[in-house]
Amino acid sequence: MNQHRDPAAPRIALLLQDAADGGVERCIVNLASGFVARGMAVDVLNQTSAGAYFGTMDARVRVVDLPRGDGNQLENAVITYLDEVRPNVLLAAKDTDCELARRAGSGAAHPVHLYLTVSVNVSAQLDGRGAGPVKRWRRYREVKRIYAGASDLICVSAGVADDMAKILGRDRSLLHVLPNPVVTPEHGKLAREPVDHPWFGPGKPPVVLGVGRLGRIKNFPLLVKAFARVHAHRDCRLVILGEGKHRARLLALAQKLGVDHAMDLPGFVHNPIAYMARANLFVLSSRWEGFGNVLVEALACGTPAVSTDCPSGPSEILQHGRYGPLVPVDDEVALAEAMLECLAHPMDAEFLREAAAPYTLERSCDAYLRTFGLA
Repeated sequence: MNQHRDPAAPRIALLLQDAADGGVERCIVNLASGFVARGMAVDVLNQTSAGAYFGTMDARVRVVDLPRGDGNQLENAVITYLDEVRPNVLLAAKDTDCELARRAGSGAAHPVHLYLTVSVNVSAQLDGRGAGPVKRWRRYREVKRIYAGASDLICVSAGVADDMAKILGRDRSLLHVLPNPVVTPEHGKLAREPVDHPWFGPGKPPVVLGVGRLGRIKNFPLLVKAFARVHAHRDCRLVILGEGKHRARLLALAQKLGVDHAMDLPGFVHNPIAYMARANLFVLSSRWEGFGNVLVEALACGTPAVSTDCPSGPSEILQHGRYGPLVPVDDEVALAEAMLECLAHPMDAEFLREAAAPYTLERSCDAYLRTFGLA
């Protein structure tokens, strides 16, 4: 905790009840560090006092403990914080956090400028999960309940903003589309760290890399099927970083396709960027996304990338194919062909790094602070 703050500095509060190991949590932690480096006073409101990414957070960020009690106790604690500390801005970025922030903001005696961030394309998520009319109606009703009353909505991609404008019946121009803070100043150092895996190194077959939770959204079965087609044409390897309930399914599929000897699932790793920097090709095979942080991370390493043209984010990151092929969702033939082409004719590394440039922590903080009226 920083004990030497400028009492006149604008104060930004970020609500993050459960600091897990997801992309939203990492972006909040990155923003907190970026804001405090710009001279802001920054508080992260959290129930656990620890999180997967808290170790990387600037020590000048204050972590404010929230109680683990029932909803009313938690809401009252946030209201008390808002009334006592009176931050200029309260930012939240997950459904549960956004709902709590909205309720507490309404209950506080002193007004706070509330910003709610939407990190997923809700309609694409429902499509990807095969939701029927009833589930779709319930989810849309929930989204409207949480977000409709917010004066300022931040969306992580233009596709997410388009979707939210339709769901809420709001003028699209009133939604802020701000870049995710993906590429931090530590990115280069992380990329240079060693990788403890026998498949990465000079003279080894090319490695195709996937990163993400082993679940439905990332659609890694599609990547395994496409890889099997690629492997039939050239010797190569597939590494998928992450953990999840689809592990056994992926291993069984690889064995069925005869590529189990050429695929490895190392599980969760603390520094996937080092793997990205050494991979020959990065593949995002998702059914849907809100943005696609891992795609930016790979491009920032200068690593060629292929992605499904899923909603939302990849087409914006790759600028509609300028920085890497986009293929239809669930099309293993098209994905395999794009992978073969990129392995045979990789794009220039410096050119690929241009695609990641808009998503640095510096540019993201600039955009957020301008939106907050604090720049």
